[in-house]
Amino acid sequence: MKLTKFKKLNFQSYKPGKYEIPSLKKTKKIIKLSANESALGVSSKVKKILRNKISTSKYPDYTSKLLRKQISNKFKCNANKVICGSGSDEIIQMLCQLFLNKGDEVVVPEFSFLMYRIYASISGAKVVFSKENNFKISIDNIIKKVNKKTKIVFLANPNNPTGTYLDRNELTSLRKRLRKDILLVIDDAYYEYMRDKKYASGLKIFKNNKNVFILRTFSKIYGLAALRIGWGYGDKKIIDALNLIKPPFNVNEIAQICAIEALKDNKFINKSIKHNLYWSKKIKKTLERFNIYTNKISANFLLLNFNRCKLSANYTEKKLEKKGIILREMRTYGIDNHLRLTIGNTDENKLFLGAIEGIFKYV
Repeated sequence: MKLTKFKKLNFQSYKPGKYEIPSLKKTKKIIKLSANESALGVSSKVKKILRNKISTSKYPDYTSKLLRKQISNKFKCNANKVICGSGSDEIIQMLCQLFLNKGDEVVVPEFSFLMYRIYASISGAKVVFSKENNFKISIDNIIKKVNKKTKIVFLANPNNPTGTYLDRNELTSLRKRLRKDILLVIDDAYYEYMRDKKYASGLKIFKNNKNVFILRTFSKIYGLAALRIGWGYGDKKIIDALNLIKPPFNVNEIAQICAIEALKDNKFINKSIKHNLYWSKKIKKTLERFNIYTNKISANFLLLNFNRCKLSANYTEKKLEKKGIILREMRTYGIDNHLRLTIGNTDENKLFLGAIEGIFKYV
């Protein structure tokens, strides 16, 4: 009996950051610094919600009305132009379903979040990669890759996994240089961590643009990664169309309630920002002693460059894993001799720095 034919999928699937080390004893504590998760966990307001008994027998509000209202209040934007998803990657998927057909093209920076290229490929579009300059997104190189088939340009700002970013003027310039019928999708996943005065989030710059779509997530600074929740902001006509293809009840009730409370806790957010800035500076300075260099401090992670170091990224990665510490390998992204380090909590960061000291002690 023949199997019914299905699509031939010719791309590399997403490989998340490693979360276990099979060679280690099960009693050994694992320190996971590979997935850019929240260093401080979640707000006390969220913990209170999770401790309470929440009914799971009824379907959630499929429009996420209360959450969209809270987002609108927090970010001074139109609730009717907000859509919530099971993580921002579900919204990436829906955008690709809505805009892309076979033969269309999508431009993404060569080192960027893998889900842009994956969902575009599933939709039948051709993914075109624009070269970066020293791991920074190049506007000129994006424009060079644009042609009459281009439908969407995806970029994260700050960019994952490189940690580099475009400032306000550079983003504005990019939008002006793109054709008006090309949708620019800006992923603001790490914007909360940004301290550079020249930087501005996509939402702040393009709140009223019809041909820019903004992505946001609750997985990073808000610490709700396990609940899978994100949101998007765009023109009302795009939002209405996305709501037609959105799966029913795609955001669960607990995720919606926790996200609402997380948005209210400015104290926790500010504490997370200060923690990230302090430890990013400390770790960056320490690593430079061993000729491991990183990007300028931006998000809650650092891209570690071993090209001038006596030890390789691969060797260091294996040594760290023997101590129970997991970083993100960069071979998946096509970046050789680099590792990506998530800024952890105080204890995790101290253990990481101690492990590095030990590895390089006799080098």
